[in-house]
Amino acid sequence: MPTQNQKNQPGATAEVIEMARAAGQTPVCFVVDEDSSIRHFVSLIMQGAGIDTQEFADGASFREAVGSQRADIVFVDVPFDSGDPQKSVLALAEIKFSGAIQFMSNRGSIAIDPVKAVGEQRKLRVLPGIKKPFDTAAIQKIIKDLKLGMPPPVAARIVIDDAIANNWIEFWYQPKIDIRRKKLIGVECLARARHPQHGVLPPSAFMPGARDSNITTLAEKAVADAVRASTVFAGLGVHVPMSINMPMDILGKLRLGELLKELKPDPMSWPGLIVDLHEKSVIHDVPAAIELAKTLEPHNVKLALDDFGNGYNGVAKAKALPFAEFKIGRAFVTDCSSDKMKSGTCKNVIELAHKFGASAIAVGVERGSDVLTLAGMGCDGGQGYLLGQPMPETRFVSLLRLRANLPKTG
Repeated sequence: MPTQNQKNQPGATAEVIEMARAAGQTPVCFVVDEDSSIRHFVSLIMQGAGIDTQEFADGASFREAVGSQRADIVFVDVPFDSGDPQKSVLALAEIKFSGAIQFMSNRGSIAIDPVKAVGEQRKLRVLPGIKKPFDTAAIQKIIKDLKLGMPPPVAARIVIDDAIANNWIEFWYQPKIDIRRKKLIGVECLARARHPQHGVLPPSAFMPGARDSNITTLAEKAVADAVRASTVFAGLGVHVPMSINMPMDILGKLRLGELLKELKPDPMSWPGLIVDLHEKSVIHDVPAAIELAKTLEPHNVKLALDDFGNGYNGVAKAKALPFAEFKIGRAFVTDCSSDKMKSGTCKNVIELAHKFGASAIAVGVERGSDVLTLAGMGCDGGQGYLLGQPMPETRFVSLLRLRANLPKTG
């Protein structure tokens, strides 16, 4: 157990965070800035990495909270007058704050250095200052350097038969966000395998080589979990459709209607299910997808065209398409703000979706500049690191509760 003096030394933060993890505590970030857009930007990235955040519009409200609430990192804006940030530093020193302090300012080091010196004199862990405006990568680097957030899965391979037989399969949840209104509009249910030695593994570790029977079993588990999770989220006042993904041929064999009758979701309150079908499994057999959509509609199940973009020309002239969502592939979303070809594809997909009364969802959103570009094109929603990465149910529920309790800001 480190002594208090050890905790106050620079470099001790990683050890303190590991202790918090061992105790089952979720990392917490405080953001102090009168600019609400900066507060929200930092919060989005932190929450996407599995870190709770609290926002403060001024130093006074921050200082009231800091003595009674735990934080692992504090972002503090340094405006033209550095007097108030210095008061906050002294308040942190008084409580022997063991986390990291990240100063930020429009004026850069000229404003930050004097306040940083005050913190260093009092043996606080002060990180190198960052100049506004900063991008997502700058915040992600801080998270990585401090080992905050959820650790990446271990690189390992297992057999899906073992994962199913040993009940290692669990489902994580990723938020789908309305990028213009900043509201939750859906949740995607994603399979993971929790191995006793390797930890949590992504599908790439257990899906390659999977037989149809394995995929069908996994699809059934996903449907059951989506129905169950919908009930849990509804208890928190969250009524949004759940999404799962599977190949179209598996969906055709699944007898989804019968499965849902057995699971008995409440037809009056269940927000429904969206099944993501990969572009490759649909593009050459759109008529089959149309017929499938008709059979699923009475069960409140809709289809989405996933990882879409390359097959645009193959469906652009269609007279009818059965999809409630067109999910723009990550390859076209990343850097769409600076790449004209990618931007053109995104715009075409968005217009095609709206032509058929569907929503356009961008997948793999990681940069604020791309979000602004997509929103300007009329894109309806997004998923990605910037908006929230996949997370276990306990973490996702914690995030829903946190956001529900936050005061409304500008």
